[in-house]
Amino acid sequence: MQDEIIRLLDGRRGHFQTESGCHGEWWFELDALFERPGRLRPFVRELGRRIAAHRIDAVCGPMTGGAKLAEMIAGDLDVGCFFTERFERSGATGLFPVEYRLPAAQREKVRGKVIAIVDDAVSAGSAARGTHADLLACGARPVALGALFVFGGAAAAFATEKELALEAIAQTSFGLWAPADCPLCQAGVVLEKVAPVD
Repeated sequence: MQDEIIRLLDGRRGHFQTESGCHGEWWFELDALFERPGRLRPFVRELGRRIAAHRIDAVCGPMTGGAKLAEMIAGDLDVGCFFTERFERSGATGLFPVEYRLPAAQREKVRGKVIAIVDDAVSAGSAARGTHADLLACGARPVALGALFVFGGAAAAFATEKELALEAIAQTSFGLWAPADCPLCQAGVVLEKVAPVD
């Protein structure tokens, strides 16, 4: 199943600054995955099956890919569905400068619920981290992190730290570095800032 879903990826190699502030060697265009949801359906169902084992009340995904995935999984499992929105903190510097928050109308509804955070892809985990923090602030109990793709080892480290089960359809190695440690910067490769896949 991992090989099948990886074939759906459209990526390019280069030097990219991601939402987390980390630098990576690959950029993947994930929005195209949801343009033909029929191709994704077997992978979404399998991810939902794995997540359901954690006895969740709901799923929550960061906008946009995670929210689309959450909606698909929630429909299959007949559980609640929530999403978080992206907010850039004014004047924030360093790694993870972006926050993710539930809309006002959803904040009280998640209180006490057992929730799986889902995203289309996780590399540094900026969206997952932000979503997790806000779910806790709203009184929810996140128990799992699910993704179609996990790039590198940061998601596993975050899941272990926060005592979340990690469920992924595909996991692959991925060059991702803090700017000070980036070998592409040291080699003088031009940096391109890209939209979130973190």
